[in-house]
Amino acid sequence: MAMLNPATRELQLKIVYYGPAMCGKTTNLVQVHDQVQAAAGTKGKLVSLATSSDRTLFFDFLPIEAMSIKGFKTKFQLYTVPGQVIYNATRQLVLRGVDGVVFVADSQYSKMAENVESFENLEQNLSSLKLSLTDVPYILQYNKRDLRNAAPIEYMDFLLNNRDVQVPSFPAAAHKCEGVFESLNMITRLLLNKFINQGTPQYT
Repeated sequence: MAMLNPATRELQLKIVYYGPAMCGKTTNLVQVHDQVQAAAGTKGKLVSLATSSDRTLFFDFLPIEAMSIKGFKTKFQLYTVPGQVIYNATRQLVLRGVDGVVFVADSQYSKMAENVESFENLEQNLSSLKLSLTDVPYILQYNKRDLRNAAPIEYMDFLLNNRDVQVPSFPAAAHKCEGVFESLNMITRLLLNKFINQGTPQYT
C-alpha cells in the first residue's frame, strides 16, 4: 500500500507490471528507466533478480514535476513479476503492498490462453493478499501490436476487459517505446486520483 515517508516528504506508490512470460514486462521497465526524466539523484538503479529462465526487475523514481499531495511529492516504485508459473511464490511476494497494476498481454493469437491464465493468476494472488481488482487500480496494455499475427484489440478486450466497468487499455510495441508511457501515465493518474479522493495513506 501507499506509504508516506515524513523524513523525505514523499508519498511512495508501488506499481507492478504483471503478465505471462515474455510478454514485454521487462521491456516496459527498461524503456521507462532509460527515458524517464527524474529529479537529480532520485532515480534508482534498475535492479534485476535473475532466475535460470526469468527475472524480476524493479527501480523507483521521483519525477521532476512530481505531483504534491498534502505537501508530499509522489515517488513511484516500479516492479515486474516473473512470468513463469513455477515462480508464483515470487509473484505473490512482489504483489505485497501493491497500489496499481499494469497487466501486459501478448497480442499474438498463440498467447491468448497464457494471457487469460496469467490474468486469472493475478486475481488469485491478489485474493491471497485479501485484495481484488476492485480495490487495486489497473490498466491493460496489449503489447506486440507490431507483429503480423497480432489479434484484434476487440478480441483481446473480449477476453481480458469483458466486465461491467471496463478499464483503460493501450496498444503497445514496447521495444519501440510505443504505448509504454501512455500506460504508465494512465496508471499513475488513476493512483493519484484515488489518493486525492480517498484520504491520506499510512506513514512508514
